[in-house]
Amino acid sequence: MVTTYFADSEFKSQKLDLQRMSFSIKSSLSLIHYKGKSMIKVLKIIVFVLLGIVLGSIVNMGIIMVSGKIIPPPEGADVTTMEGLKASIHRFEPKHFLFPFLAHALGTLVGSGFVSRFVTSHALLSSFVVGIFFLIGGTINILMLPSPLWFIALDLVGAYLPMSYLGWLVFQKKE
Repeated sequence: MVTTYFADSEFKSQKLDLQRMSFSIKSSLSLIHYKGKSMIKVLKIIVFVLLGIVLGSIVNMGIIMVSGKIIPPPEGADVTTMEGLKASIHRFEPKHFLFPFLAHALGTLVGSGFVSRFVTSHALLSSFVVGIFFLIGGTINILMLPSPLWFIALDLVGAYLPMSYLGWLVFQKKE
């Protein structure tokens, strides 16, 4: 009887330890949940937003690189450096601003569309995060490189947040 009591006591002690360990694991797992979403889902959204920004930037730079071959810069304009662009921006005609606008708009559209396609929860918000990133970049670019007022207005109002919304609208995963 004494040994049985000892065995029961040891079993209860082990059971109590397992319950404590189970509680510890459950509380640790609850730390990686945020408002009902697992941290893995949050990390997935962050990774896809970053990939969307990279993809949109690649599209943006690809269009900018091609633009000079389709619509050549004005005669004598050095567009290879920021200083050269600043010095010759007054020579640019409206046609020279077509490809920068398309680069900004399509880069944002592709980046936001990519995010909207692969992020199932919070796709619109994630799409707008990409658009806001590009909007900040466009604002910094305008501050560094003086442009005509009509282009500034068109670029800031039409190329970023509307394209993020359009990217979400067109590319979102339909369930």
